[in-house]
Amino acid sequence: MATYQITDDCISCGACEPECPEGSISQGDDKYVIDPGKCTACASCASVCPVDACVPA
Repeated sequence: MATYQITDDCISCGACEPECPEGSISQGDDKYVIDPGKCTACASCASVCPVDACVPA
């Protein structure tokens, strides 16, 4: 199954986290991260990311 990932372009704004219906996004050390085991590739995160850091894995 395809998933999304968050690139190093992430500015840690947090816009993506509440948008994820699966709860797969969390704050990492330097950026937000997506748990590929929970991600369903719905692209909700990509639609709200101001720097286009949420991309297909």
